[in-house]
Amino acid sequence: MTSSTTDELVETFLRYQHLFVLTAPVLFVLGVYFAAPTPADAGTGYWLQFWWLLPVFMLGATIVNTVGISGSALFVPFLIFLFPLAAEPLGPSEIVLVGLVSESFGLSSSALAFVRYGLVDRKLALTLVGGGLPFVVGGALASFVIPETVFYGLLGIALLAASYLLFSADLGHGDHDDADAGSDADAAADGGDRDLPDDDAKPGPAGVETDADGEVTRVDNDGNEYTYRRDGYLERFGNYSVGGAFQGLAGFGIGELGIISMLRTNVPVRIAIGTNHIVVAVTAVIASLVHVFGGAFIDFGHALSLQNIPWNMVVFTVPATVVGGQIAPYVSTAVDTSTIKSGVGVLFAVISVALFGMALGIA
Repeated sequence: MTSSTTDELVETFLRYQHLFVLTAPVLFVLGVYFAAPTPADAGTGYWLQFWWLLPVFMLGATIVNTVGISGSALFVPFLIFLFPLAAEPLGPSEIVLVGLVSESFGLSSSALAFVRYGLVDRKLALTLVGGGLPFVVGGALASFVIPETVFYGLLGIALLAASYLLFSADLGHGDHDDADAGSDADAAADGGDRDLPDDDAKPGPAGVETDADGEVTRVDNDGNEYTYRRDGYLERFGNYSVGGAFQGLAGFGIGELGIISMLRTNVPVRIAIGTNHIVVAVTAVIASLVHVFGGAFIDFGHALSLQNIPWNMVVFTVPATVVGGQIAPYVSTAVDTSTIKSGVGVLFAVISVALFGMALGIA
């Protein structure tokens, strides 16, 4: 396949990504229904048992994608505290798995939109995924063997950290850092005298180039310009490695800790958010696979198997998160994102206290 043909396929895929995004959960549900190892007596009652998770996870996905954090940060506490009020409690591994699988689809949906818009630094994303992946796998494997009380304690620490980060940093879907640069970029895109990068493989004027000194100039589909450097790899590695361990263990953490390191190393807000979506989506998929298949290769105490995965839950949570991810951009333009962020931060702090109580055996 020639380079030009590949570029055309990429451009076509990105241009119509919303169609692929909405088709993916349909294919997933059909695959689960016809091929998943479900109980022998699974009938209509089995498949419709958790229909009410559809609106709950849709709301959760809309909130987390609007704020810009990992879906499991809301899904996992919901499954621990509220889900048992209406159904049989799940074990830690099942809780994390449902959160990760649902998050994988929702974040992949949002990530494709950011790629299409030209707001993903692919080189940064590749290094961050590569650096964080061993810790994600290690955290996922550790989740099989750590005691349940320790799991709740670590989860409480992760939520408390996420709460602090929500209050201390701008994680909203803000505009690019330099508004004046955007005006210059618009002029160049309309035929001005500035020579800005233009990538034929993307819709619009999107493009990127890196000069000999390592300064990156990126232009999104609207012609807005972002200038930054990729320095700070060591700090980002530290944050993404710790966050990666929590991502594998609890289903979230790499996004919340990771985006802070990008903002601290002067990556523009919108580039940081777009790139972070790719990292979290890929690591969530890998962590999900480890949670599903890890026990098949190593004898863990309470590893999952395909037979005991709650398929009748994920057939509703996956479509819900995909739709929530598509709704979020509209919500972010109509609602004050900082208000949602503050509310979620308070919620995380309250939940973390309850989790510490469970870890100590007093809740």
